[in-house]
Amino acid sequence: MSQTIDNRAVYIEALQWHLDHEAADVLLDEPTDRTAMPDIKKMTEGLKTLPASPSVINQSKAETSSAPEANAPNIMGAAEAVTVAQKLAREAEDLDALKKAIADFDGISLKKTASNLVFGDGNPQADVMIIGEAPAAEEDVQGKPFVGENGQLLDKIMACIDLERQSHEPDKSFYITNILNWRPPGNRTPTQSEIDVSLPFIERHIALVQPKAVILLGGVAAKGLLRRSESISKLRGVFHAYKVPETLGGNLDDAAIPVMATYHPAYLIQTPAQKKAVWQDILIFQEKLKDLYG
Repeated sequence: MSQTIDNRAVYIEALQWHLDHEAADVLLDEPTDRTAMPDIKKMTEGLKTLPASPSVINQSKAETSSAPEANAPNIMGAAEAVTVAQKLAREAEDLDALKKAIADFDGISLKKTASNLVFGDGNPQADVMIIGEAPAAEEDVQGKPFVGENGQLLDKIMACIDLERQSHEPDKSFYITNILNWRPPGNRTPTQSEIDVSLPFIERHIALVQPKAVILLGGVAAKGLLRRSESISKLRGVFHAYKVPETLGGNLDDAAIPVMATYHPAYLIQTPAQKKAVWQDILIFQEKLKDLYG
């Protein structure tokens, strides 16, 4: 009896952990490879195959030949989705047009499962741009990036170097967005294909905001925009040079944007010991801003 009670306590504790981390989506008990080909033999076991009559065959042929092409499903492949995303991003002349382009783009399946498009927040004229990974549950509900517990921690961190999200002064404010504009189900890590198709939009986003410096929060943002494979622990603590591609509004004559990568606030909440490392990164970033302002 006591063993049953102990097990129940463990289950309740595990459930509470998921609730605390906003894991509200129901997943399957076993992993499923959705890219695997179906087992036709197993699917047809026990089915009795009857020869089709000539009339049925002729009718089927007639229906196939007369069916309009418009009824065929319009499925966008990964390569095509990236091409379309690049075109739409390149044509966006301002932030409102970019937001509409992302909202109209159907080449990412996350759009179907998310509640709201999460675009940006803060002062778009700010000298500092912060880029995270993807919206979480609360961001998905409100349609704004970093509005939950992660956002509160981020605001406190940036306030330590006198930067505020809502300040009207470019040198006292920051603008924030994510690489992905749609929440992945269950806050899962974005797939590489989801990152690839989102990169044209975020790079155009950077080109339109024209920040003097950028902070990348988390490994997904850092590895995606910097085109690096190292972990965030290897990428943080130093500055990287970033230039927007010419095809998305970059200029070869423009100086590279200094970029600092650091840990995501969500990781700091789970691993408070790493707050010291982020504090070191932010102080280095503050010194770089002083250099940029002369």
